[in-house]
Amino acid sequence: MTTGMSRRDRLVFIGSLLAIFFAVAGDLATDSRIGAPWWHLFIEGSIGLTAGVVSAVMLRRLSKLGRDLAEERKSFSSYREEAEAWRNSSSQFIEGLNRSIDEQLTRWKLTGSEKEVALLLLRGLSLKEVAEVRNTSERTARTQSAAIYVKAGLAGRSELAAFFLKDLLLPRPEGGEFNELTRG
Repeated sequence: MTTGMSRRDRLVFIGSLLAIFFAVAGDLATDSRIGAPWWHLFIEGSIGLTAGVVSAVMLRRLSKLGRDLAEERKSFSSYREEAEAWRNSSSQFIEGLNRSIDEQLTRWKLTGSEKEVALLLLRGLSLKEVAEVRNTSERTARTQSAAIYVKAGLAGRSELAAFFLKDLLLPRPEGGEFNELTRG
């Protein structure tokens, strides 16, 4: 249920509907004993029945929402564990890659600030995010990224990422779907 209501609000709403249902049921019992007209009993019964049905549907959906949330938490937990296991098993390779990237950035004669910007760009941050992380202006981040591309002889962020990632990926199978641009 995506009504934007909090769980507490839903429970209050369901409780109110159940209170209406039981109040109407009690009133129907009293009205039928004193001989109220059939149309009055029908209208009150319809109101009570509607409140009861809506309460039941909402309780069922709230229960399903709780089960779905528990399942998502479990799934997220397993993904987190899987990512941690991958990081642990790959830590020596990641450290080696980090050293190799740093050595390449040094070969390009990047300043310390430019290295930091390059690493943030490789992590996928936007220029705005780079500026926020480094506590600089977006214009400074843009200028530093342009200097990185010039010093490295690259056309932009995509080529920067490809420079380091292209050879990390598995080779394409013969007759695979990659085009001529991916051949190195």
